Amino acid sequence: MMPTKRRLWTTIAAVAGLVLTVIAPARADNPIVQHIYTADPAPLVHNGRVYLYTGHDEDNSTWFTMKEWRVWSSADMVNWTDHGSPMSLATFSWAKQDAWAGQAIERNGKFYWYVPVVTKATGRPAIGVGVADSPTGPFRDALGRPLVENGEIDPTVMIDDTGQAYLYWGNPNLSYVRLNTDMISYSGGINRIPLTTAGFGTRTGDPNRPTLYEEGPWVYKRNGLYYNVFAAKCCSEFIAYSTAPGPTGPWTYRGTVMPTQGSSFTNHAGIIDFKGSSYFFYHNGALPGGGGFTRSVAVEKFSYHADGTIPQINMTTAGPPAADTLNPYVRQEAETIAWGSGIETEPSSEGGMNVGYINNGDYIKLKNVAFGSGATTFTARVASTVAGSSVEVRSEGPNGPLAGRCTVPNTGGWQSWTTVSCPVSGLTGTRDLYLRFAGGSNYLLNFNWWQFTGAAS
Repeated sequence: MMPTKRRLWTTIAAVAGLVLTVIAPARADNPIVQHIYTADPAPLVHNGRVYLYTGHDEDNSTWFTMKEWRVWSSADMVNWTDHGSPMSLATFSWAKQDAWAGQAIERNGKFYWYVPVVTKATGRPAIGVGVADSPTGPFRDALGRPLVENGEIDPTVMIDDTGQAYLYWGNPNLSYVRLNTDMISYSGGINRIPLTTAGFGTRTGDPNRPTLYEEGPWVYKRNGLYYNVFAAKCCSEFIAYSTAPGPTGPWTYRGTVMPTQGSSFTNHAGIIDFKGSSYFFYHNGALPGGGGFTRSVAVEKFSYHADGTIPQINMTTAGPPAADTLNPYVRQEAETIAWGSGIETEPSSEGGMNVGYINNGDYIKLKNVAFGSGATTFTARVASTVAGSSVEVRSEGPNGPLAGRCTVPNTGGWQSWTTVSCPVSGLTGTRDLYLRFAGGSNYLLNFNWWQFTGAAS
C-alpha cells in the first residue's frame, strides 16, 4: 500500500469542490466503475455471470495511454466485482504500446482475448491473442507473435451457429478472417468487407471516408440476423449499426443506436442478452477528470423492436435496474461494488483483489441486497496499521440509518489480515447496503471480503 498513489475521487473532488456531489448522486450507478478510468467495453456471458473486458485509461492521460486490460463481472448488472488486470502489454513480448479495444470469447473451455497492440518490429498495430483457462485469467500469449497484422485495430469475434468463428477488425477499413477451431489460426486469408453507403451509411465532408463506419465493430447474431454495431463518423463519434443475412454480408445500414453524447469524443459498443433482458455497453467521460482520453464504461438496458431493430439509446446516470438480488449470507468480495466513493483496489496477499487506500467518509454501495427476515451479525476481513477505525453498516445512503459498526484493530500490516464481527439490526427485506469507513485523517484500513449471518443464513 503506497501512500503516494493518486486517489482519483478524493484528489479531484478536493479540487473541484461540489463536482463529486453533482456527478455522483447516491442513486446513480453509471459509470459502473468509479475507481479507475475504463474504456472499450466487451461483455461476455458465461455460467450465469457477465464478464466485462475493458481497457484502462491511465490517470491524467492526454492521449490513448493504455498499458493493461481489466476484467469485471456481475450476476445482477449492478454490483460489479473487480478482478484486476489479468493481461497487459507485458503479456506480449513483441508488443511495445497501446493496449486498446479487444474482445474475449469462450471455446472448448478456454477463453481467447483478441486485442490490438503496436508491434516492436514494425511499429504498426497488429492483433494478438491471449488465452486463459478462466474468464478472469491470468491470460498468456497464445502465439508469441501477432495473429494478424495489417496496421489496423479493434477486433471483435463471433462463433456462428455452424461452429465457424469469425474475427473482424479495422479502422479505416473493415476486414475479417475465418478462424480455425483452435481460435489462434485462420484459413483463407484476410478478407475485406466492402464499405458501401448502402451497407454503412453516408458520411459527408470527407471524400476519403464515404461511409459512416469508423472503428470498433461489434458483430453478433441474434434470432437469425447478423448485427454489426460500430463507432460512426469521427469526431465526435456516435454508435450506428448494420444488419445482414449472413456473417459476411451483404450489410444494410439501419441507423443510430446511441447519438453523440457525453464528454468523450469516442465511443465503443458491446451488446449482450442476459437473464431475459438486453444490455448495451458503451463508454463516456462522466467521471471527475473524465474526457476523451479518460473514459468510463457504462451500461443501459433496452428492448429490441419486434422486427429485430435496435431502438435509439441514450446515456443515463441511473444505469439498468438490478437483474437479480445480492445474497449477503454468502461471502462477498469487498471489491464487488455498485458505487464506490474514495476507494481503490489492489492485489491481495490472500488472492484476488482487496479494497484499499480508504479514508474517513469513503464508502461502498451494494445494490438490491436480499436480507430477507433480517441480518444479525456482520463479519469483515480487514487489515490495518492503525487502531480505532471502523466499518459502518448503513442503509438508504452513506449517512443513512446505522445498522452496526465493526471496529478494526491494528493488525500490524496492510496485508496482515484478521476477521472482525459486530451485531447489526434493522436490515430486512431487499434494500441497498452502504459500507462506510470512519476513523482518523490518514489511510484507515484494507478490506478483503464481508458476510452477514442471520435468520436467512
